Amino acid sequence: MTNPHAPAAPATDPTFTPPSLGRRFGALIIDWVLSLLVANIFADPVSDGWAPVLVLILEYGIFLGLFAQTPGMYITRIRCLNWHDGGRIGLLRGLLRGLLLALVVPALIMDEHRRGYHDRLTDAVIVDAPRR
Repeated sequence: MTNPHAPAAPATDPTFTPPSLGRRFGALIIDWVLSLLVANIFADPVSDGWAPVLVLILEYGIFLGLFAQTPGMYITRIRCLNWHDGGRIGLLRGLLRGLLLALVVPALIMDEHRRGYHDRLTDAVIVDAPRR
C-alpha cells in the first residue's frame, strides 16, 4: 500500500527538477572541509592523502544511509534518495556512492536529471530537501 501523502518517486515524477549544480558543489566543499578536519584528528591530511578521502567515503556511507543527507547537503538543503522509490539508499549504496564520488570522473558525466555515473550506479538522485 502506498502513502498518498508521500512525494512521487523522482523516476516517475514528470515535474522533477534537480537542484542546481552550485548547491551540489557547495555541499561537496562543505563535506570535504569536514573530512579534512576529522582526518586531522588521526592523520596528517597533507602527508597522508588517503585519510580525508577515507573519511569522506565513510561520511557519505553513514550519513546518506541513515539520514539521506550529509552535513553539507543539510546546509545546502538537498538530499540523496533512491531514484525509483524516493526512499533512502542505505549504508552499502551510500558507501559505494562515496567511493565512486571520490574517483571524481563519474560525477562529471551527467544525464538530463543531473545524475552522474555515481548516482546511476547506486540508483540514487539528488533532490531538494523539504523546508522545515
